[in-house]
Amino acid sequence: MVVDALSAVAAVVSLELVFDEPSDAAVRREWDALLAADLPSQARHTGSSNRPHITLLVRPELPDADLSALAAGLPLRLTLGAPLLFGAGRSRVIARSVIPSLALLDLHARTHALAGTGDDALHTRPGAWTAHVTLARRVPLEHVGEALAVLAETGEAELAVTATGVRRWDSATKTVSDPLGRGTLETC
Repeated sequence: MVVDALSAVAAVVSLELVFDEPSDAAVRREWDALLAADLPSQARHTGSSNRPHITLLVRPELPDADLSALAAGLPLRLTLGAPLLFGAGRSRVIARSVIPSLALLDLHARTHALAGTGDDALHTRPGAWTAHVTLARRVPLEHVGEALAVLAETGEAELAVTATGVRRWDSATKTVSDPLGRGTLETC
């Protein structure tokens, strides 16, 4: 059995794709619909760093690396697809799938190559990654159907979005930065 070494680690660093304003707003409408239905939602996380994103890489530490080459792959037009469920036990994570494109898979692989070797979370490694945008965490099993019904009524079956940047999130220092060197990331 393979054990994810990060499951016991509290502090992590991640690299995440972030969206343009219309795409961000479209995902937030789905968060808000879950909240209005009194269901778990990412809208309940009111921290300033909380925003819709696609996680590309997670590891316990990430030395500074020159990731500026990733800018050549942006903006990246993507399609969010059907909801996905992650997890085990009495609750689930509900997320929007991201329909994989060659450009997205290439950006993901380049991110890992430029970051260098590290103790990556198993679910973010090339070949094992499921691209997604989280909508809600810790959804009790008895409310999963209700949450999916709310999302079906609220959102489109497929949602066109545009990724425009990459952010670095350091959970230990609670800081967000732009590893592409293109200035600050608005709304972080």
